[in-house]
Amino acid sequence: MAAKPAKESEETEETRRANSAGIASPERIELFVQLIGLHQYKIHRYLLSLVPNSHDADDLFQQTNLFLWREFDRFEEGTNFVGWACAVAYHEVLAWRKSRSRERLVFSDDFLSAVSSQFDSASEQIELRSQALGQCVEKLPKHHRELIQLRYGENGQVEVIAERVGRTTEAVYRMLSRIRHALYDCVDQTLELGAK
Repeated sequence: MAAKPAKESEETEETRRANSAGIASPERIELFVQLIGLHQYKIHRYLLSLVPNSHDADDLFQQTNLFLWREFDRFEEGTNFVGWACAVAYHEVLAWRKSRSRERLVFSDDFLSAVSSQFDSASEQIELRSQALGQCVEKLPKHHRELIQLRYGENGQVEVIAERVGRTTEAVYRMLSRIRHALYDCVDQTLELGAK
């Protein structure tokens, strides 16, 4: 029984030495990778809302990730990682804008601040709608789910889908339209019930 605490203290001492040498522990590395993997879409989408093209957003996303990794020892587990990451991304955009200030199309700081604020307030609603949509898709009959998967999951062309399911192109368009309307209504109802 006495050997176990000694081993734990050795691991703790090893972790302390690694942290003081600037090397993250395997647990911190795993936490960082997990958080980035879980939230990279939101961070990238946020950057896309602030810059004129996806190439710039990709570059800024990489710079943001590097900064997040370098400063990850300051992040407290259990706090808002996305909020922290988006604040870092915002400052990366400001620095990027300064370096590009001679170009003709540059958004003002007020504009960027307004877009950032709108994104923050809309992102929670988008997340709720996305979760509700997932629930609603699960409620669809199997053949409707398969049709949605063919169209949107596999990015299939309607003509190819029609041939695959043995229907006319017009019939597939009508079915997809009805399914989209049903999903839209289901999402609204799900959110209304959740608000009560």
